[in-house]
Amino acid sequence: MTDISISASDGGGEFTAYCAEPASGSGPGIVVLQEIFGVNQVIRDLCDGFAANGYIAVAPDLFWRIEPGVSLTDKSQKEWDKAFELMNNFLPHFDKGVSDIATTISHVRSMKECSNKVGTVGYCLGGSLAYAAACHTDADACAGYYPVQIEDSLDLSSGIKNPTILHIAENDSFCPPEAQDKIKEALEPNEYVTLYSYSGVDHAFARAGGDNFDVNAATTANERTAALFASNLK
Repeated sequence: MTDISISASDGGGEFTAYCAEPASGSGPGIVVLQEIFGVNQVIRDLCDGFAANGYIAVAPDLFWRIEPGVSLTDKSQKEWDKAFELMNNFLPHFDKGVSDIATTISHVRSMKECSNKVGTVGYCLGGSLAYAAACHTDADACAGYYPVQIEDSLDLSSGIKNPTILHIAENDSFCPPEAQDKIKEALEPNEYVTLYSYSGVDHAFARAGGDNFDVNAATTANERTAALFASNLK
């Protein structure tokens, strides 16, 4: 488990990424997309978990253009305020973030340890980025947990050509019922997209240790994600 450097495709510099490799030393890749708290311990633990299941898991620092090396928790109001500030500064450069994801996918594919296929998985902001990756990149499979604000970019879904799943929290305060209805109406006809709704849970239901963590919903969602990657990456 180590940090690696990746050169941005726009020539703007290099960004770091946390990289966890399986004990076997090789396998398919998964690009893990951060929440608004940066590449923190939660994201690193997720990478380690994917690595334990045979994947090369890489989490790029998507806030590097604003403030590199962000690693916040959800345990204090000060950190929440900082996280939302970072997100608001990131959103005008969302396309560059998607470009950095595409670059990370290419980088992982080029690693001698990688068996070529690479997927993406993201949470919160990363869930929205996983949806964008499905629309704009050649990721072999994508999974997004409780994505936000994608109801404003559903026209991009015609670009989805590989299996994609989205985990939607029915009580998500950041994705109200009307937004969920738009998402379902637009995406359910797409043969590559599968939507899963989880009743009685709020945003971030899969963040272990978080206030909204729901073990049953998280376990079901994680099993579905594991099945997606096992079917399409291995």
